Amino acid sequence: MRFFYNLSIKLYTSAIYIASLKNKKAKLWIKGRKNLFKDLENKCKNKQHIIWFHCASLGEFEQGRPLIEMIKKEKPETTILLTFFSPSGYEYRKNYALADIITYLPADTSRNAKKFLSIVQPKHIFFIKYEYWFNYINEAFKQKIPFYMISAIFRKNQRFFAPYGFWFRKELSKITHFFLQNEESKKLLNSIHITQCDVVGDTRFDTVSELSPYKDSIIDSFCEHQEVFIAGSTWKEDELMLKSHIKNRDVKWIIAPHEIYQERISQIKTFFDSLGCISYTEAHKITNFNPYKILIIDKIGMLKNIYHYGKIAYIGGGFGKGIHNVLEAATFGKPIIFGPNYKHFKEANDLVEKRVAFSVRNDNELITTIKNLSQPTLLQKTSDAARTYIDTHKGASKKIFSFVFMK
Repeated sequence: MRFFYNLSIKLYTSAIYIASLKNKKAKLWIKGRKNLFKDLENKCKNKQHIIWFHCASLGEFEQGRPLIEMIKKEKPETTILLTFFSPSGYEYRKNYALADIITYLPADTSRNAKKFLSIVQPKHIFFIKYEYWFNYINEAFKQKIPFYMISAIFRKNQRFFAPYGFWFRKELSKITHFFLQNEESKKLLNSIHITQCDVVGDTRFDTVSELSPYKDSIIDSFCEHQEVFIAGSTWKEDELMLKSHIKNRDVKWIIAPHEIYQERISQIKTFFDSLGCISYTEAHKITNFNPYKILIIDKIGMLKNIYHYGKIAYIGGGFGKGIHNVLEAATFGKPIIFGPNYKHFKEANDLVEKRVAFSVRNDNELITTIKNLSQPTLLQKTSDAARTYIDTHKGASKKIFSFVFMK
């Protein structure tokens, strides 16, 4: 089975090389890995007490960040190595101040894993949520380097629990310890005789609980004396549904699309043009925002701090592969609305159960839900429940730190 796994890695890497001829992200993926080992050798020279964190992309980084910050505070002599698989994570966080070394993760071949670990020689390894690169896991196991999965979550339809999953189960058992989000994940691991696991919760709660309201003069002017809703991480399908509400209500919307590049922003502006639409980067020229009902956030990193401007938050992705981060809106006490594809996200299910979040299938359901949530008593009740949910789920990072470093 290892042969077939390694073959799949080679095929995947080859596909990225081919895609890089036309795809910008694939091109960055290739470019970022050129001369990687030589650069890594220079950066790791004379470094001691290296702790390696690996994130797939930006979302996983946010899950690892509170633990990184705790380690740097409590163990300042530590060198933090931070790797990313995706360009979207690396490009945005390549200057993160608390990581001493930031680079891409080389493709998961046996040779790369051996070379990478021989250069870095980490004291501990932390992978986040669902990044299972089995050659790195195997090499760390052989070198007896403690390897931890944090904010890990499992579902019964994963290959680890399938009849054909023996090899994957064997490789999974080489991980030193799993820090899990929920009891269901623990039961699933126990069912395949993996017992080195504890339920500590999701470290993202530690991240979002530190968010503070962001004051911005442009957004202040846009929102002045108006009812405002926020739509975060939207896709075309979300915007199509939102349009009828925006068209028929005297309310302003701040829309932050999931992908921020010029062509996408231009598409959104064209789509909403008749309703009065302007992008954030254009808005500094504007002194009167009355003609504009829609402000498009075309600057990366703003969304998580501006939910406080909205009365209600809509989270995108629910008409595609799945919704995006709902916790950032919840930490500001916002009622949340999203599309039907949310079942694989524990926090979304929790918030639906607690009547903080509401799933809609079409524009009629969206309009009805917004109307119901506009009742002051229900709005306040929902807001209180959202904040309580965040507060009661904090503390995973501290539990992980205590387990690993305070034995």
